[in-house]
Amino acid sequence: MWSALVVFGAIALVMSTQSGSGWGLGDGLMFFGLGALIAFIAWRYASIVAVPSRAGLVVRNLVLTRTLEWPEIVRVQFGGGEPWVSLDLEDGDTVAVMAIQKADGKVAGREASRLAALVQAFGEAGEPHRSEEEPE
Repeated sequence: MWSALVVFGAIALVMSTQSGSGWGLGDGLMFFGLGALIAFIAWRYASIVAVPSRAGLVVRNLVLTRTLEWPEIVRVQFGGGEPWVSLDLEDGDTVAVMAIQKADGKVAGREASRLAALVQAFGEAGEPHRSEEEPE
């Protein structure tokens, strides 16, 4: 990712300093900005992770980071047409876990099974949820 900044910066510098090239300082800055955008996307992609703890699961995807408590997670799905693990939440929402992708083959299967075991072990250990019909 740093290489994108270096390469685009060098090209931008050469572009804007060569006389008669038709490229100005603004063009060089825009080109460097493109390199910065590429570096940011590469950094964000490299930081995709799912970190379990006793308290819950932190899921950092390409755009969003979400912290979930174990009892919030109802089911772990790893199949169908999705390229990665999906978590069904008790509020009806679904969260993708891009850190566990089918492209990783057997490793992804083991990690999905491990995540499902963590959900089962820690999710059920939480305080039982009352339905709206139950008296207090």
